[in-house]
Amino acid sequence: MSDFDQMGIVVDWVDACRSGDLAMLLDLYADDAEVECTCNGTQHYHRGRRELESYWGARLSAYLAAGFGLEEIEPAPNGVDLEYSVAGALRIHASFRFSPEGKIYSTLCTPSRQNAHDGCAC
Repeated sequence: MSDFDQMGIVVDWVDACRSGDLAMLLDLYADDAEVECTCNGTQHYHRGRRELESYWGARLSAYLAAGFGLEEIEPAPNGVDLEYSVAGALRIHASFRFSPEGKIYSTLCTPSRQNAHDGCAC
């Protein structure tokens, strides 16, 4: 078991998304972290702080404008699974995995409870 609160880190991630705080969001990730998004029927892969900054920076303003909601959060075998909504309807499933130092080292985003052609804001 880890010495850090994985659920707490994901709650901090949600708070950063809700407030549009890119610096806070990036500080939750390891320097070599990766984000994989399989929404919109294509795979987008981002690694490292610079790519994550570009990826999340564009999305946070959309989250602020549309509204960001926490739907479900639960422990997973190797991390935490989260379901969140954008604009009260679009649902995204995100799986978080962590480094031994207590940083997010990977996030996998997939559409949840909607048609794949509806898209994803992750």
